[in-house]
Amino acid sequence: MQKLQNSDPEIYEILKAEEDRQLKGMTLIPSENHTSKEVLEALTSVLSDKYAEGYPGKRYYAGNEYADKLETLVQDRAKRLFGVPYANVQPYSGSPANLVIFSALLEVGDKIMGLNLLDGGHLTHGWKFSMTSKFWQSVPYHMTSEGAIDMEEVRRLAREEKPKIIICGGTAIPRAIPFKEFAEIADEVGAYLLADVSHIAGLIAGGAHESPVPYAHLVMTTTHKTLRGPRGAMIMVTDKGLAKDEELPEKIDKALIPGLQGGPHLNTIAGIGVALSEDAKPEFKEYASRVVANAKTLADELKEKGFELVSGGTDNHLILIDLTNTGVGRGAFFHEGLERIGIYTNKNTVPGDLSSPFYPSGLRIGTPAVTTRGMGEAEMKQIAEWIYRFASHIKDIKLPEDKAERKQVIKDFRVSLKSDGFYDELRAEVESMCEKFRVPGV
Repeated sequence: MQKLQNSDPEIYEILKAEEDRQLKGMTLIPSENHTSKEVLEALTSVLSDKYAEGYPGKRYYAGNEYADKLETLVQDRAKRLFGVPYANVQPYSGSPANLVIFSALLEVGDKIMGLNLLDGGHLTHGWKFSMTSKFWQSVPYHMTSEGAIDMEEVRRLAREEKPKIIICGGTAIPRAIPFKEFAEIADEVGAYLLADVSHIAGLIAGGAHESPVPYAHLVMTTTHKTLRGPRGAMIMVTDKGLAKDEELPEKIDKALIPGLQGGPHLNTIAGIGVALSEDAKPEFKEYASRVVANAKTLADELKEKGFELVSGGTDNHLILIDLTNTGVGRGAFFHEGLERIGIYTNKNTVPGDLSSPFYPSGLRIGTPAVTTRGMGEAEMKQIAEWIYRFASHIKDIKLPEDKAERKQVIKDFRVSLKSDGFYDELRAEVESMCEKFRVPGV
């Protein structure tokens, strides 16, 4: 970045500081990962300069000979990796990709069914503040008190409401998704089944999680997270989807452009292609297996130290800690406190949470990024130990119901993060371990 350093030192310093943050800390946010240097090279290529509205062979701009070759190649890689007959690699991210699917298949006012956001679903699965619930009628289903998808409720609601689309998948589901059972329900009521596998796509590609392809009509995934590519998305139609509607690919294509997007980001598509090639290699299968093994080890260690986990553990890359037994709404304290020592997580609601999304009672953590850096069983045990030590240190800090008292408690806590030497001690330990594990793109 020598030229950038000379021409724009302010931006350069921010980028170097972010590199330093990633190197000296560890990302336990399950939706984040580290891409390879090769992916980053594709992202910063001259493809960033090119417009390519339309699809291969049908562009609205000249000079797209190589854009056509690129997009066709990346489509083919996606189709081979996931075993599908159609893939659209142009969506900018997961949220617009879901909007593309809904726009392609639904009329305004039609019903969609997805997991309730506060139970682990996604905004675009019909959350009340999302445009998806303003254009379409949302019929949310929920988790059971044991942390499993309430499939009895799904079946009952599907029969009663007759949704056009049923969505399975979400952002905080620690257990395997029962694709077959979802498919049986969708088929019974004549609905499309959309598998949003944004979180687990890499595990599916690596053979560490069952694929939804034999059961769903459509599959949507982001291309980062466990897939370890750049920030983008893909929409795939399965053989079952074609059997239900042979025009599905054309409907998706038209809904994306001219429906909801303009020119695709060719540099991102190139990065996706590089990642998909990496994902097809034997080394990636080993990586996917290690992600799950690390998550299970971390979950077991946390349970041994007295933490309660939603569903009691994990089948994938994600763990959801339920802190309710230590006090309602304490997730924000863990989120900020662990960040102070260089462990990056995110506060999250838990099923049946008695607090608000701003001060939830859970903490969501995951193992994709630390596994990419080469961490294993010993490191997972140490991470659990750091979380336990932090939890013990703040065990007496509670979130008051009174808003004025709450504001003061949070203020005092944030002051303590800067003044209490305990946090400096733990941060030094975290940095010491992180120095042993490189970040691929740095």
